[in-house]
Amino acid sequence: MKHLIDILDLSTQEIDELIAVANDIIAHPESYAHRCEGKKLATLFFEPSTRTRLSFEAAMYELGGHVIGFSDAANSSSAKGESVNDTLQMVGCYADIAAMRHFKEGAPLAAAVKSHIPLINAGDGGHYHPTQTLTDLLTIQREKGRFDHLTVGLCGDLKYGRTVHSLIAAMSRYEGVRFVMISPRELRVPSYVPEMLREKGLRYEETDDLDAAMPYLDILYMTRIQKERFSDEKEYLRLKDSYILTPDRLVNAKAELSILHPLPRVNEISVAVDDDPRACYFRQALNGKYIRMALILHLLEKAQEKGNSAAFAGDKDVVFDAAVCNNPRCISTIEQELPRAFRVRGGKRRCVYCECEA
Repeated sequence: MKHLIDILDLSTQEIDELIAVANDIIAHPESYAHRCEGKKLATLFFEPSTRTRLSFEAAMYELGGHVIGFSDAANSSSAKGESVNDTLQMVGCYADIAAMRHFKEGAPLAAAVKSHIPLINAGDGGHYHPTQTLTDLLTIQREKGRFDHLTVGLCGDLKYGRTVHSLIAAMSRYEGVRFVMISPRELRVPSYVPEMLREKGLRYEETDDLDAAMPYLDILYMTRIQKERFSDEKEYLRLKDSYILTPDRLVNAKAELSILHPLPRVNEISVAVDDDPRACYFRQALNGKYIRMALILHLLEKAQEKGNSAAFAGDKDVVFDAAVCNNPRCISTIEQELPRAFRVRGGKRRCVYCECEA
């Protein structure tokens, strides 16, 4: 497909190819300085962002292209009630490719239904963040040299942590990967994640004990407790300091451990850890620019090919009816004319936009 909504839209072969291009960009940046001359990227950010938006913009500029867009929903016609689908069709008149971040889960998929330009999901609520996952994968490849036979610890807000959901989906396709999901009970991963892992026969465990898990980890993926995802501030204040990574907590960790974080951090990683050679998160942020450069090139090339399909096309598991998704964070709850669609697998119906069970 010409869109990137979910990391699973990319095959493992395509991911390998993107990583190879990103590594070539790192080694030979001058060879890519004019690849997107005459092309425009639209950045449609309905939710605040620093790293993601700036890395997309830097990526396009370093490819020789141009950037248009907005960084606040209040500065877009959504403030007047325009649907995300109409927004993207309008933007398609002015740009060649778009990146969208939205506070509602499933918004990029809804926007892509009729889009004639490639759309990249730059984060949709607490759902998915595939370009961060590509950043994570490039970092893991450069730090570890492989994706298979790794024990991956994911710590913090695993319920609303879209980067976590995407990374688990991506790493679940590699042999011998084991997941250790470390969080308070209230912030465990959504039910569809362990269901997917069980279906694939993958090893995983859920725990609230970071210290007990630490000696076994090859990768520690820290996340912040996200204040903006809580409707109850008291609940946020109770959980916000659940895990703080300090040098003391790393005493029993492997010497070759890689510590990742999608950033921004609040206090979940002490600044005293920054000088530890195992801390990869600032290298990880830089990798985000290179992998997004590779992705932009890939999708613009795919957009020239005939036979690109629209969202849902050819998906035999998708059914359309008048049912309403029960998830208040789903894009379908605010866009009334959006096609109501559900994916049916194993006797269960899940909303195609947010993946919550109907």
